Amino acid sequence: MAVLDTPPPRRTGGGFATVLRTVGEVLITAGLVVLLFVVYELYVTDLFSARKQAGATEALDQDWAQGRTLHGDLIDGAAFAKMYIPGFGADYHFTIQEGTDAKALEVGPGHYKGTALPGEPGNFAVAGHRVGKGAPFNDLDLLASCDAIVIETQSDFFVYRVLPHDDEIANWNAAKAARPQCANVGTLRTDAAGGGPYGQTSGREIVTPDQGDVVAPVPHRPADVLPAAQQVSLLTLTTCHPRFSDKQRLIVHAVLTNQFPKTPGATYEQLLQAIGGA
Repeated sequence: MAVLDTPPPRRTGGGFATVLRTVGEVLITAGLVVLLFVVYELYVTDLFSARKQAGATEALDQDWAQGRTLHGDLIDGAAFAKMYIPGFGADYHFTIQEGTDAKALEVGPGHYKGTALPGEPGNFAVAGHRVGKGAPFNDLDLLASCDAIVIETQSDFFVYRVLPHDDEIANWNAAKAARPQCANVGTLRTDAAGGGPYGQTSGREIVTPDQGDVVAPVPHRPADVLPAAQQVSLLTLTTCHPRFSDKQRLIVHAVLTNQFPKTPGATYEQLLQAIGGA
């Protein structure tokens, strides 16, 4: 019987090849870990937040059915209002929680404690995630001047509309003020040079994370620049910028244009008809 020749032993390439293989395996493993983390942040946290948001909405509906009204002594982490943005579609709605800590923002948009309440003079300020955890403010950069943002409380619907952007202010009266949606939207500036208490307030801006004065009663101004009774009723939305980064903050400022007391059985859909959609 013939005997098969034994194949020569494989050359391993020595220590250098071993190092290369080890480095390659480490990089592959690291890549898989990063991929899993991205999947978790983008999709899994969305599922968790959707469940928490649904629970918060159900609890809020029960509170309202029992006659709970909005009051100054809000409960940390508890929902007290709802937010709708008609331009983002009929299914866009989130409850707003009191507070902006990580736990509150996992449920949905969070109210900056100490800022105004819906409809009040001053600045009703709300933060939200842009990526993962429900991403309620993912498309905040798509909001245009005069777009509606609706806040619902137990007793009222408040319609805010985005202020003119910086590049629109100079020609605002000629360009967009004639649109029906812009009927009650002005630049808030007292002159073309940007004077007055609201001289630094526009519909959209990008700031660094340390610029907390964007949620001041009068944005970018000291607290005593205007008495409370003379302050405009603003809504300010804040989120991270750009997407997948927290190096900056995207800020949207809107002004209160309408308030509709809720009648028994009143719905958001009926409100949309009253204001002519977005």
